[in-house]
Amino acid sequence: MSNLERDPREIRCATTGTGEGAEMLTGREVPLGGPRAMTVRRTLPGAHRRMIGAWCFVDAYGPQRATMRVPPHPHTGLQTVSWLVAGEVLHRDSLGTLQEIRPGQLNLMTAGRGISHSEESPETVLHGVQLWVALPDAHRHTGPGFEHHPDLPVLSGPGFAATVVMGSLGGVTSPATAYSPLVGAEVAVDGMGEVPLDPAYEHGLLLLDGEAALVGPGPSEYGPLEYGPLEYGPLVYLPPGRAAVRLSGRGRVLLIGGEPFGEELVMWWNFVGRSHDEIAAFRKEWAEGEGFGAVEGFDGAPLPAPVLPGTRLKPRGRVR
Repeated sequence: MSNLERDPREIRCATTGTGEGAEMLTGREVPLGGPRAMTVRRTLPGAHRRMIGAWCFVDAYGPQRATMRVPPHPHTGLQTVSWLVAGEVLHRDSLGTLQEIRPGQLNLMTAGRGISHSEESPETVLHGVQLWVALPDAHRHTGPGFEHHPDLPVLSGPGFAATVVMGSLGGVTSPATAYSPLVGAEVAVDGMGEVPLDPAYEHGLLLLDGEAALVGPGPSEYGPLEYGPLEYGPLVYLPPGRAAVRLSGRGRVLLIGGEPFGEELVMWWNFVGRSHDEIAAFRKEWAEGEGFGAVEGFDGAPLPAPVLPGTRLKPRGRVR
């Protein structure tokens, strides 16, 4: 699933502090594709914090009974990371890929200089996340590609088991292609678990299902400092400097992170670029049917690009 907003705009998300530099990004509800469309909660990009590492887009949806139907649409300058908790989704792209994804499997699409794809599902209970990773300048014009990983490595420790979706966690590395130092993992918590982190990374935590709480690193003789339960919806941001995060409860949590991304980006609709003129050129290519290939087999027309805003789009950093 991608950005199907008819009038894409800069996003205003609330941000509140949670102690020791942590922030709670509450996001906003976004209907995708019309009044009867699925609703997602978008926590990245936000009004203040636009990225966590190279992760630049986080949509969470479900559980809800729905039929996904996302017509062919373009992407540039990013990777799409599709992860399901429940349901099934069929991916088609302009490379000729036809690949279903189910819970516990990764669909990773690298847009590079340009690709188009569609997504659809039967009526079913859908629950998952759609994420984007911004490609650094050195790799953003790479050729498009697609990877399906049905089996992913797991980092286990007392009280937790983390499926490593992207990048590396605690010495366990995903086979998925990554172009910057990052991590993406689904952490299943059962009791109290201490998940190792790279202190050079900033991180984000998103509750997927069940119950889990973020526990502080208080001295053991005084007992743990409870930050409180994670809530459905908000994304909790943790700044660099942590070597571990303690989680308690019984549930599943999405962990994303990476080295702070130093480049300024222009994000509009389904494009990631570096300037207004570049985005305008991408839009023109899509409107004229050039540069993104064709998605074969989807029963319907491609998604038309929205109208560009009246003011010029500005490059922005990870925080503003």
